[in-house]
Amino acid sequence: MAKEAAKKIIQIPIEDDLLERIDETAAAMATSRAAFIREACKLRLQRIDNKKLDRRYMAGYRKHPEKTEWAETGATLLAQMLPEEEW
Repeated sequence: MAKEAAKKIIQIPIEDDLLERIDETAAAMATSRAAFIREACKLRLQRIDNKKLDRRYMAGYRKHPEKTEWAETGATLLAQMLPEEEW
């Protein structure tokens, strides 16, 4: 059986209306408040990580832009493939 990761108990101040929305949504999803908040935190951190990766990706392209020949080749290949696709 997989061992569950140790969890720390924390306290955070939260507005009444936000807590009410969290509780209502967690109940509708048949999950606990704690599980709902953990998942929300994970999703927020994932979004931040994704934005960092996007910035690195864009910076790389600015530093080493795609050559026109590559773009033209890609467009040509795509034009050949699309008519064969079943939509």
